[in-house]
Parts: sequence; structure tokens; C-alpha cells
Amino acid sequence: MATSRKSTSSAAQPVLQRPPAEIQYAAQLAQLQAQDADQPRPPGWRLSLKAARSFILGNAALGIAPKIMAPVASIERMLVTLATGRGLMLVGEPGTAKSMLSELLAAAVCGSSTLTIQGGASITEDQIKYGWNYALLINEGPSPRALVPAPLYQGMQAGQIVRFEEITRAPLEVQDCLLGMLSDRVMAVPELAGEHGMLYAREGFNIIATANTRDRGVNEMSAALKRRFDFETVFPILNFDSELALVQEASARLLAQSGIPQTLPAPVLELLVTTFRDLRGASDSGGSGAMDKLSAVMSTAEAVNVAHAVGVRAWFLEQREGSPQDLVDCIAGTVVKDNADDRAKLRRYFEQKAAKRQGLHWKAYYEARHRLP
Repeated sequence: MATSRKSTSSAAQPVLQRPPAEIQYAAQLAQLQAQDADQPRPPGWRLSLKAARSFILGNAALGIAPKIMAPVASIERMLVTLATGRGLMLVGEPGTAKSMLSELLAAAVCGSSTLTIQGGASITEDQIKYGWNYALLINEGPSPRALVPAPLYQGMQAGQIVRFEEITRAPLEVQDCLLGMLSDRVMAVPELAGEHGMLYAREGFNIIATANTRDRGVNEMSAALKRRFDFETVFPILNFDSELALVQEASARLLAQSGIPQTLPAPVLELLVTTFRDLRGASDSGGSGAMDKLSAVMSTAEAVNVAHAVGVRAWFLEQREGSPQDLVDCIAGTVVKDNADDRAKLRRYFEQKAAKRQGLHWKAYYEARHRLP
């Protein structure tokens, strides 16, 4: 007698929440590398400067969409800086995609963006250079086998880009340990004797650091370290249509990753981007009078997060598309954090700006102001 067996599907592979650029754009990198084989490139680079520029800013002829909105001249300066072996420092307001840009640059140059140091008050020198396996250290003493390489050691050893995020939030003594690596391209390991006591960087090694202008003065970089970096300022997106297109594309990608089968309606996206631009003092969408600037970060990246939250709220709670009312609910957590003045400024925005704008979506937006905290 035959027994029936319930068929079971194989377990689905886990999906990465946020794959690094070299995984997310692996096909594009392979395409550019194959087409770029006969082009001159700096020592240790995976792509030529032209191909790296196409990877970041897009190339319609190759079917590669732009991944970031930035002036061509600015991206070219960054690539030239890295090609000369100087460190690259990206500075700007929070949320201007400095981290994304450093990731894209690292993926284009060396095919890896994961050698990352996150600056902070608690970071120590051994967390960025090397540490020790203490069991082996006790049993064998200092040896290459007992050494645990940190991002800087790995980057120098493999000839790869190291990303130092929020460098001005790291203590000064940690920042200054970069001096030898940026100038002499060497790291001393005094615990090891002989040839293992000095690590010389391979071609392709470099450092891309980021710093927020709002953190200026927290741990100001020394003049010696500044001399070893070329500085490039990353500005907010100035054009309304460009920012709207970016928020639309990025939020659509996030909603798809969340399993939501629809994107936000165009009027809701217009409300969102206009509100952010108004509150950061960059509006070019009409209306009179200037709004007080908020202490909260009203960046494009935050706008994308709000758009994602609007879609999640509407779909998972009520299986519908996002509305102006959802936007009021979701924008409050971004704008109003721990500053009571920002709460008052947001309410004034609805009375002074939103109330005067034309259109059914603006009317619905204004009428939902009672949902503000």
C-alpha cells in the first residue's frame, strides 16, 4: 500500500537586507571590467577611471543607471585623488549620501567595500589596525598566527580601499595612527620580529573617510592628517525634480524588498519632497515666506526612509496605497525627535505653507495635521 508523502519546498535562501555594492551591482561591475580590459588603469585597480565613472554616474549606452546624483567633475576629482594615492575625505551635511558614495567608489576601485571602520568615542587603535587571539598569544607568544587583522591591516595586505566612516567622531589618537599608513604606506607591528614586524601596503590600498559638517569641532583632525587627505564636499540635491526622482526610485526599491506590490502615488511623493525642501530652506516649488530651519536632519536619505515607512504603514495595516494622512503620521518621527521647538515649527509649517498650497492632496495633507504629535 502506497503511502502519501507531503511535498515540502526547500527552504528559501535568506535575503540580505542591505547587500554591499559589489554584490548588488555584481553584474554591472563584471560587465564594465570585461569591456574595460584594454583600458589603462591605475596600479591595483579593478576598473579604469572611465569605467568607475560610468559605474557611479551611469552610462546610458551600456544600460547602466546612475546610482547617485553628483556633478561629473566632483566624481572625477575623487577618482583622480584615489588614483594618485592620496586619501579622500568626503565632507557634508548628514544624509547627503557620503557613505553610499564611499561604498560605490570602493566597489569600483577594488571590488570590495566591506573593509569599514565606524568612528565613535569608544573605538580604539587595535580595532582599526590589528588585535590578538589571546589563547594563541598566551600559548605561543606574539606570532603571525596569533595576530587578528583589523580593516586597516587587511586593506594594506590585500591592496584594497578602507572606508573610515565618521572619522571626526573617533578620538584624536586613533585618527593620528593613520599618518604612517597614508604617508609611508607602512604599518609597524612591534610585537613581531623580523619581516613580520613591518607591513607594507600593496598597490590599490587607500583610505576614504567621511565626516559630517555638524560634527565639526567634536574631534577636529590634526593639520598633519588633513594634509594627507584631499577634501571633497558632498552637497544636497539642489534640483526638485532630481530629488523627487531619486526618492521615487529608492523608495520603490525598498518597498519591493519589503514585499509590498505597489509604490507610493506621485502626489504623496510630491508632498514629501516639497515638505523636506521647505523645512531645510531649499524649496523651489512656490509659496511665499521662509520657514525656520529645523535642528533635525531633513536630508534626501531621511525622505527615502519616510517614503518607505508610508508604504509599509499603508500596506501592512490596511492593504492600500499610501495617502497624505499616512505621510503626516510618518513624517513626525523624523522631524520631531527631542526638540520641542521643532514640533512647533512643524505645526507652523502646516498653517503657513501647507494650508496655502493648491490641490486635493495638499488639502488632505493639511486636514490631517491633527495627527501630528
